Amino acid sequence: MKLLAIETATDACSVAVLSGDVLAERFSDEPRVHAQRVLGMVEACLDEASIALRDLDALVFGRGPGSFTGVRIAAGVIQGLALGSELPVIGVSTLAGHAVAAARIHRVARVAVAVDARMDECYWGLYEVDHGVATALVDDLIADPADLAAPDGEGWVGVGTGWAAYPALADNMPSVEVLDPALLPRAADLLANGAAAFAQGRVERAEDALPVYLREKVAWIS
Repeated sequence: MKLLAIETATDACSVAVLSGDVLAERFSDEPRVHAQRVLGMVEACLDEASIALRDLDALVFGRGPGSFTGVRIAAGVIQGLALGSELPVIGVSTLAGHAVAAARIHRVARVAVAVDARMDECYWGLYEVDHGVATALVDDLIADPADLAAPDGEGWVGVGTGWAAYPALADNMPSVEVLDPALLPRAADLLANGAAAFAQGRVERAEDALPVYLREKVAWIS
């Protein structure tokens, strides 16, 4: 499998290229410079993996939810690359990327992702992770943290900036062990979901690779 992945929906900007057993990555956690850096990171990863863009199988991007500006950057760059190379595109939830990152770092399987969406709301997703593939147990949503119900069952851990931004969320969910509020996903955390989607034929054309905001009104403060 040969894939390129981009994730820019958080304060981190990252690119990963997978070519067989070779994984090339670039990662920066400096916010607000994604647009200036991402194409250079793409070129560096392709060079390190010794593969041309046109020789990839598909392009993967973090479709959000997350920073409105960041989500647009990933979608726009992927659309441009896909149009120029005639490659299919696969969008993966950025919350799924958080869940895979939690599994990678903390060796957990059931992940409650809460990401600060500002305006007293958070993005929320519940995932189970198996062999690097995150499966959503509910649809990603945006909500007032006070309106969120604790997930059923045991063994849940919480990651994402929402847990620190809204401490009452953890107070209302004693069954969720908050492990890593500062966790940010990497582009490589999207690859397994991207590979699974490609194997199942769940791909899109460049023009259909659209960001997911969840909030109806785009906030200018993002």
